[in-house]
Amino acid sequence: MAEKTFKGGAWPVMLTPYTAGAKSVDYDALAELTDWYIQNGCTGLFADCQSSEIFFLSLEERVKIVKTVLKAAAGRVSVIASGHVSDSLEDQAKELKAIADCGPDAVIFISNRFAGQGEDDEEWWRNMEKVMKALPSDMPLGVYECPFPYKRLLSDDVVRRMRDNGRFRFVKDTCCDLETLKRRAAIAKDSPLKIYNANSTTLLDSLKAGCYGFCGVMASFQMKLYAWLCANVDDDRARAVSDLLAITSLIERQYYPVNAKYYLREFEHLRLTDASRVKDPAGLTDTFRDEVRALRDLTARTVKSLGISL
Repeated sequence: MAEKTFKGGAWPVMLTPYTAGAKSVDYDALAELTDWYIQNGCTGLFADCQSSEIFFLSLEERVKIVKTVLKAAAGRVSVIASGHVSDSLEDQAKELKAIADCGPDAVIFISNRFAGQGEDDEEWWRNMEKVMKALPSDMPLGVYECPFPYKRLLSDDVVRRMRDNGRFRFVKDTCCDLETLKRRAAIAKDSPLKIYNANSTTLLDSLKAGCYGFCGVMASFQMKLYAWLCANVDDDRARAVSDLLAITSLIERQYYPVNAKYYLREFEHLRLTDASRVKDPAGLTDTFRDEVRALRDLTARTVKSLGISL
């Protein structure tokens, strides 16, 4: 297998644009969104993830999303993708094989797909290997600690086994715990396996501890600022930026992903509707919209006051 190490920096978890009523994926809008992420400083893209509403997409849609993003990215940044939502290992292998055939830079496993909540790491590893063997032997792999339908965090032992396996390159970490992030970074040190933090509050300190970048939902709101922080961890202004991102990231708990689609349309002028298959767009109240506007204005004022050029 060819040696591949991904770049650090900010990796957005990609949204899925829909036509009105979320009846079908808007692939033209997806291509435009791909370009927006790249133009605003991302170093990689994660397609077919939970933010993409993956559990509400057909396999045909999941495959076409990856093909669309790869075509729009045109080699400018790495593109990784997940795509397995089924319960049976056989169906998961088929789904991931279809994604791998699209040619992403890595296939990403969802951690909760390989074992139930009461099953141990050995069962998880055995099931993961069964699916892994169905994929091309030269395809780099990663793992995403997806919170749905339940969050299965990786143990230190599993991270070590991934490091030593030779095929794993990427962990999308959702533990939201700095000490765990430090341990994982230490385990992965000097190996091709890299840890990407999804949590804004712990991001700066995790980067200082050896984590490799950011892979989270707030890149759809503050793409440039996350890219700046990942590239400037030793800047005197980094802590002020980190504090801003920690507080503004609370909007994740508001009405995501509809609020992110609203932000991108209203303030970045992308051709996105508010349509979603996971939440009714009507739930984005006027108050919620005003909070999104406040996030945008507060970010702009803080960046200006710090003298940061984005």
